Amino acid sequence: MVEKSSITHKSSKFDLDDLNWTNMIPECPVYHPSEQEFEHPLVYLQKIAPEASKYGICKIVSPISASNPAEFVLMKEKKDFKFETIVQPLRLSKWNEKDIITFSKRGRKFTYQEFEAIANKAFSNRFCSSEDLSSLDIEKAFWHEMIHGEKGTVEYGVNIEGSVFSCDPDDKLGTSKFNLKNLARLPQSPLRLVDRGIPGITDPMLYIGMLFSMFAWHVEDHYLYSINYHHSGGSKTWYGVPSSAASQFEKTVLNHVYCKKILAEHGENGAFQFLAQKTTMFPPNVLLQHDVPVYKAVQKPGEFVITFPNSYHAGFSHGFNCGEAVNFAIGDWFPFGAAASKRYAHLKILPIIPYEELVCKEAMLIYNSSKDRSYKSKLEVMASYCAIEQSFWHLMQYYKTSLSRLNNSRKSSSSSNTSIGSVTCSLCHRDCYVAYLLCKKCYSHPICLFHDVVPKTCLCGGKYTVFKTNDMSELEDAAKSFEQNDNRHEEKSARRTVNSARAVSSKLKTRLTDNVKHNVEKNQKKTKNRRRNNASPSVMSAKRPRTLYNLRKHESKLIIEAPAISSRFEI
Repeated sequence: MVEKSSITHKSSKFDLDDLNWTNMIPECPVYHPSEQEFEHPLVYLQKIAPEASKYGICKIVSPISASNPAEFVLMKEKKDFKFETIVQPLRLSKWNEKDIITFSKRGRKFTYQEFEAIANKAFSNRFCSSEDLSSLDIEKAFWHEMIHGEKGTVEYGVNIEGSVFSCDPDDKLGTSKFNLKNLARLPQSPLRLVDRGIPGITDPMLYIGMLFSMFAWHVEDHYLYSINYHHSGGSKTWYGVPSSAASQFEKTVLNHVYCKKILAEHGENGAFQFLAQKTTMFPPNVLLQHDVPVYKAVQKPGEFVITFPNSYHAGFSHGFNCGEAVNFAIGDWFPFGAAASKRYAHLKILPIIPYEELVCKEAMLIYNSSKDRSYKSKLEVMASYCAIEQSFWHLMQYYKTSLSRLNNSRKSSSSSNTSIGSVTCSLCHRDCYVAYLLCKKCYSHPICLFHDVVPKTCLCGGKYTVFKTNDMSELEDAAKSFEQNDNRHEEKSARRTVNSARAVSSKLKTRLTDNVKHNVEKNQKKTKNRRRNNASPSVMSAKRPRTLYNLRKHESKLIIEAPAISSRFEI
């Protein structure tokens, strides 16, 4: 008898005959930028991010099309193009010591046309025709196969270095700024400051799939944004979880997917570390059952899918297709980058990009620009600048405290300036740019200042010295300036709030006064009419408010007390 999956045992919603939960996943937002908006990708992405990030993923429909399809680009512009695939089991794992799924390399390279023929044959073996198949039909077929599957496999060409955006000057999409070859290096992109090309991070990669090729649940390296363009072929189904539910997602995976014995770390960090292998695939109904928000997108050719910082996502292909993806960042990524840096250090994961150096360089660019009297920041980048300034200020505050503590505990220690740039801590692998400890004898084994206890001597016997970046004084000046600006913004905000409250109070007084005067005049007219007609007071007039009657009778001044509004606000 075949043992049931541990996931099946833990979740009653894994009814093998019930896939109705696929109808319960709401769609993510879809955006249709104009050609004018399309000319400024990062500005447009910054504009939609506050709303779209609540869903973890979103879809953008390109207003322009590529003149040269992917196959043409590969044949004409990338001669002798071949790629290797990975083999993916079409089944759910038990995720215990005896059953951990891995994706193995095929060991053979394909041309684009060779893999297309294999993929089309695999599709026709399963479905007679694609004409009557909806995306929901294919989604149910995929999860049915995953739940029932035992020995079936698919192949997927992943992490293939290169791009199929055309170099043809007449190709409108290829010459646009949404060309993924250029996106990470745009002027507003923090990744433009990375001094080398990193495949997948700063330079795009290709993904060539077939029916049921899958990308397992994961977040992007360093919690970066990602953008995926669908060049051609069958659609893809995406699932996304917003960053606000990332911790909830990890807890659910920890308690309802993994056997804890396979995890190297305890708690959510253990789940994060295992998910980083990008082999964990399970149905989204596990998330639905435990109230983790999840959203869906069906991506077609000519459409972009954006994943937001620290948003878990997964998906699969509906047939042979070719996609391209790259990471990117905008200013609001920096708080996420700080969180990723902290987590990487805790798990001793080597960083791919130097977060600390990036935030310092971006902050200095803002600081130097702000010293120009003619400088005026645009409204659309204000939020971005604010996120950078706050992340930088918190970093510098930490270094200020750490250096002060270090000086007090090491009265005889010396310090030196350095222009080396970023180094990696030998204890936790954190990237260090502002300051770090380094042996002056062997110049090896640097140690970051984020450790409570550090050795006083190096392995070689030499003493550790505090090394600071050459522009330390400028960084400190920038941090002070940002703090002062923040205080001024708070004061202005408080004044605006108080003035607004006073304005509301004034309007309220005026409105109440006008209403009372109107009622008094109205009642006076009614009384005169009754006297003229020798009529007795009506029931309504007999019951008029005493306050209004007394105001009329004694002709006293109107004194209206509006509700008091405090001028003290918590900022």
